[in-house]
Amino acid sequence: MVNIKINGTPYEVEENLTIMEAAKIAKVDIPHLCYLKDVNEIGACRLCCVEVEGENKLVPACDNVVAEGMSIITNSPRVRAASRTNLELIMSRHDGTCTTCVRSGNCQLQNLCIEFSLDVDLYEKHYAPEKKLQWNRQFPLIRDNNKCVKCMRCVQICDKVQSMKIWDTLGTGSHTRVGVFDGSSIHHTDCTLCGQCITHCPVGALRARDDTDRVIDAISDPEIVTVFQIAPAIRTAWGEPFGLSEKEATVNRLAGCLKQMGADYVFDTSFTADLTIMEEGNEFLTRLQRGDLKEYPMFTSCCPGWIRFIKKQFPQLVPQLSSAKSPQQMFGAVMKTYFAEKIGVDPSKIFTVSIMPCVAKKAECDMDSMKSATGTANDVDVVLTTREVSRILMKEHIPAARIEEAPFDQLMADYSGAGVIFGTTGGVMEAALRTAYFKVMGENPPADLFEKVNGFGQQGKYPWTEKEFELKGTKIRIAVVNSLGHARAACEAILRGEVKYDFVEVMACPGGCSGGGGQPINTEDEERAFSRGMYLHELDKGMDLRFSHENKDVQKLYEDFLGEPLSERSEELLHVKHSLEFDR
Repeated sequence: MVNIKINGTPYEVEENLTIMEAAKIAKVDIPHLCYLKDVNEIGACRLCCVEVEGENKLVPACDNVVAEGMSIITNSPRVRAASRTNLELIMSRHDGTCTTCVRSGNCQLQNLCIEFSLDVDLYEKHYAPEKKLQWNRQFPLIRDNNKCVKCMRCVQICDKVQSMKIWDTLGTGSHTRVGVFDGSSIHHTDCTLCGQCITHCPVGALRARDDTDRVIDAISDPEIVTVFQIAPAIRTAWGEPFGLSEKEATVNRLAGCLKQMGADYVFDTSFTADLTIMEEGNEFLTRLQRGDLKEYPMFTSCCPGWIRFIKKQFPQLVPQLSSAKSPQQMFGAVMKTYFAEKIGVDPSKIFTVSIMPCVAKKAECDMDSMKSATGTANDVDVVLTTREVSRILMKEHIPAARIEEAPFDQLMADYSGAGVIFGTTGGVMEAALRTAYFKVMGENPPADLFEKVNGFGQQGKYPWTEKEFELKGTKIRIAVVNSLGHARAACEAILRGEVKYDFVEVMACPGGCSGGGGQPINTEDEERAFSRGMYLHELDKGMDLRFSHENKDVQKLYEDFLGEPLSERSEELLHVKHSLEFDR
């Protein structure tokens, strides 16, 4: 421990903390823009500079460590003047038309300008040349260089956490900018569309393509039947922009909001998460018994960011992917076949909308292999991120906090706690093991037998969770991986023969879908994936139905339409043959 003073008040803090971290413990706010703990601690924005007794120059708080007897001043006239000047210089290269920016009201730079009463541009604006601004606005991820503040967060999160190195600095001196590595087009990169660069950007330089108008147009068309699905992880976060707690922002309140907006049918994707377990779980047991997993494991296939990653980074492992479609795509296929038949509507008149915590889902629904219901049209027509659903409710003047909860529509209203935990790292694996145990042992396991497989708080040699279970004398070795950096390390270890697994769950985003690239952005730089994931586990524990194979509506779907898991019709609608290419 070391003794320091911050603004004259003594504190005892741990050694090796940065001044920024020590100030946070002392509940002293130091303005910053580029700082991201353990990821981007480079002092680039210079907004966090403070006075340290004995130092002539101001010191960046984000990359300087406290020392015994250090006296720090964070709010002197000199500090405030320096921070304000640096903020003015940042604004001289930033397009400050906030009213048309998707991050208005949720922007760290905007908040700082308000805090410093910065209401006049003192410096001439210097924007990037037009040719540097060209971007395909149909791509799911959009970059606006005139809003970039060169904080380097996108570069660092993509490099250090996701290991993809899509972004880099280009040019020199005053012409330095951040862009696609080597000046390439984003379409020519291996971008997985994980969206972590978006959620860690402090301004509106990076965003997901907005598809809200397409949804409003569909709702307004009297000839179209709109069918919505809500992903499990959405219930942990959709209420944040409205100031609603997790317990207030229930999934059924969101269903009520969508009904108020004009949606014809609303379902929970947890239903098709249960359906996915029936297909993927049976596929795993079949491949295990057939001896297909002796060399390499079967990998889960519900995360499109992970699918894009493995196809380009480890093509030799693509045959090990489960052929089961993601819950989103199973939903679309079932909606335009079974459901259309049940309600007596031509599938071409059904418009399916997914509400997902994910940017890569926007690309997944457009893949040629995801048109199994009709052969020509998308099974899922539009994907909205969690952020977009908040915006569309605001756009349509839906008072979310005052809307009553609404039940999900019939035929596919039932879902289990196993389906709910799909929204967090380890959830798919835990759900699959519950049903695999039942298939092998003939009885349900204790519902929480496999809860230790979650991907949080890994212990051991590797930065992922690994466990071993025994089912009727057969050892099952599993691993749970989250973030693409860890996925890369796991794939390399598997190929080297350093580790041996039978079944591996991979989620592209840290924390899984609860930390997805389409989730609400927190301007306090809090990583909320863990708390959101724990809430999903809390919901699971409180449900009467905990096993996917006990879902009555899933059982009815098989009885009336699919036959059984891995049947010919199931293979046609719910499975896909993975190619080595992905749509750019």
